[in-house]
Amino acid sequence: MTDAPLIVSEEPGIIICTLNRPAKLNAINQQMIRGIREAVQTYAQRPDLRVFLLRATGRYFSAGADQLDRSGTGPDPKSTSAIREWYRTEMMSGMQPLYDQMEAIEKPFVAAHQATCMGGGLEMSLSCDFRLAAKSASYALPENKLGAIPASGGVSRLTRLVGPHWSKWMIMGGQAVDADLARTIGLAHAVYADDEFEAKVMEFCRHLAVQPVETIGMAKLTINLCADADPGASRMVERLGQSILHIGEESAVLHEAMRRKLSKTG
Repeated sequence: MTDAPLIVSEEPGIIICTLNRPAKLNAINQQMIRGIREAVQTYAQRPDLRVFLLRATGRYFSAGADQLDRSGTGPDPKSTSAIREWYRTEMMSGMQPLYDQMEAIEKPFVAAHQATCMGGGLEMSLSCDFRLAAKSASYALPENKLGAIPASGGVSRLTRLVGPHWSKWMIMGGQAVDADLARTIGLAHAVYADDEFEAKVMEFCRHLAVQPVETIGMAKLTINLCADADPGASRMVERLGQSILHIGEESAVLHEAMRRKLSKTG
């Protein structure tokens, strides 16, 4: 196993980013962010890559942002507007724009949590489309211990996923949730036994990798739009998405394949 802090690998249809600082509990540093950003750009540009998997080695998925890896002067503490701009553009070399890009790309991102996922590691995972947990995984946002809130999507994305009730429990109350509770509240999609976790994650990613590309992309786009729209606007978004798919080549091929299958069984 290489000692590089981030390992990027591929298998057919899947690009895999593995956090690999187990001695530092996979605390996210700027080198890791740069590597993830490069992998995300590769993913966006290559049509043969259909799934992005984010995983980790060791006894933590991530303990959060590396507090010792803060190059530069940081924000001006006397100006609240400067602090907001620093978080938006410069925090750990641009965490927020990276997470926004992951959320916007019309392909699926999967986060696989083999163990504890905290702080910035959870914020990054919240920008993914799917979160899979091993039985021994847990989740926490301990920023209040530093007199802060998780401001790189932790508040906004968590609340969107689990609602204010559980967001207050984790952010204001500083409470950790285990894998089973994470699944119950909607933070994790599935929980697997530790000894089958890796196999189950790869099984899911390979399943995603063979789904219709345009359909999956449109589904992600419309779901994200509908999450923030009123019911009437949501119905319009659905109709727009469906109309675009219906005139596409992918839909025609899939419908013809279904027609042939039905004609043989009929």
